[in-house]
Amino acid sequence: MAAFTLYQRILIEGIMPERALLRLKRAGIAVYHVKKPQKNQILFRVKKKDSEKVFAIYPDVCYNKGAYTPYKAQKLPAVGLARQAQRLKNRVGLALGGMLFCACTLFADSLVLGVRLVGTEIYTREAYVALEEFGIKPFAKYRSGNEDKISAKLLALDGVEYCSVKKSGLRVVVEMRLSDFFTPTVQTGDMTATWSGTVLSITALRGTPLKKAGDTVAAGEPLVGGYFLKEDGTRIDVAPVARARIACTYAETWTAEDEEEAFAQAYLCLGLSERDEITQKTVEKSEEGFLVTIKYTVVQTWNM
Repeated sequence: MAAFTLYQRILIEGIMPERALLRLKRAGIAVYHVKKPQKNQILFRVKKKDSEKVFAIYPDVCYNKGAYTPYKAQKLPAVGLARQAQRLKNRVGLALGGMLFCACTLFADSLVLGVRLVGTEIYTREAYVALEEFGIKPFAKYRSGNEDKISAKLLALDGVEYCSVKKSGLRVVVEMRLSDFFTPTVQTGDMTATWSGTVLSITALRGTPLKKAGDTVAAGEPLVGGYFLKEDGTRIDVAPVARARIACTYAETWTAEDEEEAFAQAYLCLGLSERDEITQKTVEKSEEGFLVTIKYTVVQTWNM
C-alpha cells in the first residue's frame, strides 16, 4: 500500500506561480507531474518526506489563513491508483476491526456472567450446585447440552413441578415452579452456624442477632435468635429470616502426587457452594504430603 502513497499532491496559488517552483528547486525539493490548471495556479507532486518542507516555505492555507505570503500551498487528496489504495487500506482496517468485534462478541456471548432464578428462590443453593456439577458457573464458558439433566435434578426436589434451564444473553436463567399444594418447610428455632470462623456480617430481617461483625463463632453456635424482645422484656418467638457471612480457614495435609491433586482433594472436602468464595490458598510440600491451607468466605441463609 505504501508504494502508492509516497507522493503528495500540492496546489500553489499566486501571481506567476511558476516562480514558486524556482524557490523549491533552490531548496533542493524535487517536483513531479507539474500542471497549470489555471493562470494563478500550479499543481505538482513532491515526495512525502519533502511535503513538510514545502509548507515551511509556503504556508498551508487550511492551517495558516492569517499568514501573509505571495504564494499559498494546499494539500490535495490522492487520485487514481493511490486513492484506490488508500480507500482499500481504510476498508481493510475497517473490516479487520469489524471481524475483531464480531469475534469478541461471539466469545463473550458464550460466557456466563451470572445466574438468574425465576419463579421461586427456595432451592437457590440446590440450583447453583446442580449448575456447577455440569460446569455452568459465572465467568466460565457455557456448556450446552446438559439443560435436561439439570432440570431433572431440580424436578426431583420436593414440590417442584416445572423446571427449565436456558441461556439468555450472558446469564443462565433457571425457572422453577412449585406445586400449588406445596408448603415450604420453615426453619424454626435459632439460626446456628454450620461453619467455624469470624463473622463478617449478619443481616437479620426477622429475629435477634446474637453475633456481630468481628466475633468468632464455632459450628453449632447460634447466630440469630428465633425471637424478638419487646420493650417490656416480653419474648416473642419467630422463625428467623437472616443471612450471615463468615470468614473461615481450612488447613489439612493430604497425600497426593502433586500440588494440584492435593488442592483438588481439599476443595472437594470443603464442599463450598457457588455463593462461597475462596480468598487465599497455599499448598506446601511436607514430609507427610502436601499441607493445603485455604481461606474462604461462606454465606449462610435461614428462611431466605
